[in-house]
Amino acid sequence: MDNVSQAPLILITGGSRGVGAATARLAAAQGYDVAISYVANESAALAVAADIEALGQRALAMRADSADPEQVASLFTAIDRSFGRIDVLVNNAGVLARQSRLEDLGLERMQRIFAVNAIGPILCAQQALKRMSYRHNGPGGVVINVSSASARLGSPNEYVDYAASKGALETFTIGLAKEVAREGIRVNCVRPGHIYTEMHASGGEPGRVDRVKDSIPMGRGGQPEEVARAILWLASAEASFVTGTFLDVTGGK
Repeated sequence: MDNVSQAPLILITGGSRGVGAATARLAAAQGYDVAISYVANESAALAVAADIEALGQRALAMRADSADPEQVASLFTAIDRSFGRIDVLVNNAGVLARQSRLEDLGLERMQRIFAVNAIGPILCAQQALKRMSYRHNGPGGVVINVSSASARLGSPNEYVDYAASKGALETFTIGLAKEVAREGIRVNCVRPGHIYTEMHASGGEPGRVDRVKDSIPMGRGGQPEEVARAILWLASAEASFVTGTFLDVTGGK
């Protein structure tokens, strides 16, 4: 394909803010071309793309809901057209709803959270495998799922539905890693803990990290860049014998 990029291409879903945006910027600094998807905030996504290009790398920012198979397929078609390759998929897009006890959770909320946090990464991985896997004459690649310490802790009284969706993502990580281990694809998972991002506002408590930071052994919340470094280590050749594993970025919690 004439338009195959020389730089490796990383796709980060939910790349307009928080951990996704930090990962996009760090990836560009490390020499990746970067594609990001976003759902709502076009101006934020375009700002991240501008930062990537300012670092001398190619960028693609595309609106795509990872829970919608047609939008996911269109996203990957756009990557084929623009870059002719995909080397790393970071399933970072996630949604959180307001803190609530289980009795008060509505079905639509549960369905949306599972659609984005659990089914979305599976849909994106399907598309990535068709391009990466040796079975499909691909060159290999890496899939990194962004879970949450809540998958281990359960998030009682706050968002057990979110925690459960991340638990599903983790089981998917284990199964897919084994399924494609001999096809040139490594599949790993990062578990951020309490990180300073805009996501907590979605849960109704923007200051949540500061409230809980004394419960973190290191005594502070994490920065999105600290999670990004973990993701990009797993993406790199330095992690060449690492698959089906979980990297906690939680300050010890």
